[in-house]
Parts: sequence; C-alpha cells; structure tokens
Amino acid sequence: MGSYVPGSKEEQKQMLEFLGLSNIEELFINIPVGVKLKGSLNIPEGKSELEILKAMKNLAGKNKVYDVIFRGAGAYNHYIPSVVKSIAAKERFLTAYTPYQPEISQGVLQVIFEYQSLICELTGMDASNASVYDGASAAAESVAMCCDAKKNKVIISAAAKKDTIETVKTYCKAAGRTVVVVPTKGGVTDNQELKANIEGGACLYVEMPNAYGLIEDYESLGAIAHEAGAKFIIGANPIALGLYKSPAEFGADIAVGEAQPLGMPMSFGGPYLGYMACKSELTRKLPGRIVGRSVDHEGRKAYVLTLQAREQHIRRDKASSNICSNQALCALTAVAYVGAMGSMGLENVAAQCYSKAHYAAEEISKIKGFELVNSSEFFNEFITACPVDSDKLMAKLEENGILGGLPVEGGILWCVTEMNTKADIDMLCNILREVA
Repeated sequence: MGSYVPGSKEEQKQMLEFLGLSNIEELFINIPVGVKLKGSLNIPEGKSELEILKAMKNLAGKNKVYDVIFRGAGAYNHYIPSVVKSIAAKERFLTAYTPYQPEISQGVLQVIFEYQSLICELTGMDASNASVYDGASAAAESVAMCCDAKKNKVIISAAAKKDTIETVKTYCKAAGRTVVVVPTKGGVTDNQELKANIEGGACLYVEMPNAYGLIEDYESLGAIAHEAGAKFIIGANPIALGLYKSPAEFGADIAVGEAQPLGMPMSFGGPYLGYMACKSELTRKLPGRIVGRSVDHEGRKAYVLTLQAREQHIRRDKASSNICSNQALCALTAVAYVGAMGSMGLENVAAQCYSKAHYAAEEISKIKGFELVNSSEFFNEFITACPVDSDKLMAKLEENGILGGLPVEGGILWCVTEMNTKADIDMLCNILREVA
C-alpha cells in the first residue's frame, strides 16, 4: 500500500512546526487525562514477516477446504478467472470508498456505471442502483419501494430462502408493514393460496430459482399480482439468467438478487453483493446510490452520482429507505467477471450447471431411498429424500473430501455447478450407495 507509508520523523517535525506545537502530545491536549492510555498497550511484541506468515498458515490450516462441493442454498461454487481477482486487488480500487468528488473519482464511478448497465442487461430492467449489501437486504429494500400509506401489505412466497423471508419480516416490522407468507404446493408457490391473500397487497416477492431449486410459473404469478394491483418482484440467481428468460420478460416490475455467483468466492460467508433493478417508472424509488453518465462543460464524457436529492438524503423521516452505501468492490468484481466471461461464457456456465445438475439428479434418484422430492423444473439445485441419518451421510462424504448437500426438511438439497465433473458426481453416487 504505497499510498499509506507513514510520515517520517522529519515530516512530523515539519508538521508540528507549522502548527506551532513542540510535540505530538500537544495535538491531544484537549482529551481528558482520565481517558488517555497510560503505559503501553497490552499486546504482544511485533513479529517478523516470516513469523507472521507461519502464524497465518497455521490459522488457515484450521479451515476445512473441500475438494468437491455439492452445496449451494444461496452461496455457489463457480470458477473465477484469474483476471477477476487481479483487477479487484488493484490498489486504486481496493482502497476506494465513496466517490463524493466525481472529478477525482471517474474510474470508480465508471466501474459502478458499467455494473449498473450489466445488471440492466441481465434482468431486462431500465435502471439499476450501485448495489446494496446482499441479496436478502436487496429483497427487503425492494418491497419497501412498493409500499406506501395506502398499501403496506407484503406478500412473499414460502418458497423463498428462509434468511430472505426473515430479513423482509425484520424490515417490515420496523416500518409497521404486514407480511403474508404464501404456502407452497409441490415445492412451488400455491396459486390458489396466493389469490386468496393477494388482495390489498403492495407487492409479491418470489425467487428464481426458489429455495428448493425449482423454476416456477412466473408469468402466472406476475399476472395474479398485477391483476390485484400489486407490484411483482423476482429475486433471481444471475447465473440462471444466462439460460432463462429475464425477470422483465416474465413481467416483473423489480428484479433483485444475490450477485455472489458473479466472480465472488464463497469465502466462509461474505462479503457479498445485492443487486437491484427496476422499470423506469420506479427509478426514483430505488434506494442507495445511482451513477449516471453525462458530459462536462467541455463536452467530455463524465460520470456522476445522480438523483441525489431524494428523501433518503434530504427528508429522512419521509424516506422509504435510509441505506446510503453500496458494495463497490464487489460490484467491480462482478463487472470483471462478466467482462471476462462474456455473454457466451455466461450462457455456457448456466448450461453446464443445468446439464450437470440434471445428470446428478437422474443418477442419485436411481439409488433406493434417494428419490427426487419435487417434480417441477429445476436449474442447478434439487431435493432428494434421504433414507439414512443425514449427519452420518455428511460425515462419510467429508471423509472423501466432499461437502455434501444441505440437509433440509424432507431430505437433502443438492447443488451442482460447472465446477463439478462427471467423475465427482459418480463418486458421490458410489458413496450414497455404500451408505444406503
């Protein structure tokens, strides 16, 4: 970090002379003596680079890193081209924060603009913000976009991920909104139950694929929502958008989701990236930052933070959202990933996820007791029954360097991506047969 080399003794002396002070302690003369640290900090002495490396390797050695992963449920194991990490690790991006001064932040602003553009292209929407914290908070922020004084009932499918449902409930409880969770039938949203609960709803939130890995009839769900005067929100896995119709083509008003699959490693849980996009008429309700492209007084291309005079900044008590930050570094990672993969690469990854998952489902379901639980179409995740103790099964898989699927109610949720080879899947099936 060349930009963060501390000042030399001579530079410190010049600073003190300029300020008219004789020593560093005089900088802190206004701090009460009672709160000042007396003596040295109670921390170990510094170590050499070699000692630190050894200590860090010992710590890292405690992590369990699996050779083969068959677990998803919101965080997915995808191949990340080396160029993605190389770009994201550049100091000019790694240390950048809020681009409040556009005249000296053009690089960061352009990255965010490109991110917004690719999200719009993936989702088919008209506008995107500069990202939010993660997929669950994106979902919660999206329902807030749809609510007002007249409509404050939120409808969410029980087939959405549990952490997303709980996050939406938390946001809505604080805002005095009602949340209705519509039950499922066969692993997908029950249309009859939806029709019975949608009246007076501000919005309907569903996921693509849903928490059980299934692809629902989104056109029908959207039609039910719109007929009742509610907005339609789809929370989509961005990799799946390389294969299926976009949320806009399914009639969604807002598209949100977790963008971790776009170049971010699983990393033991984060940081991740929540994307948000919407139709043009909802642009002013998008929370957080939006970067726009304009021209300066000489006609040159210029990037700026736009639509800043919104309630979240000037009338916070009337705001639908108070989020004022974004995941700029993760958004940069997503831009680098999509740029490296290209549209054909993204489509290829999605196709591999689909085909390998269907091969795995076919082979696993041949094993007695591991039959598929649901019959609906799925992308790269599916649930099978489990005739044995799931903890013992997972332990057996771990012995062979495999992180198995996620034990859920009714069985095991398996996930397959382009990282899983046919040999991996066949090895998994052999172990399942052995345990069964």
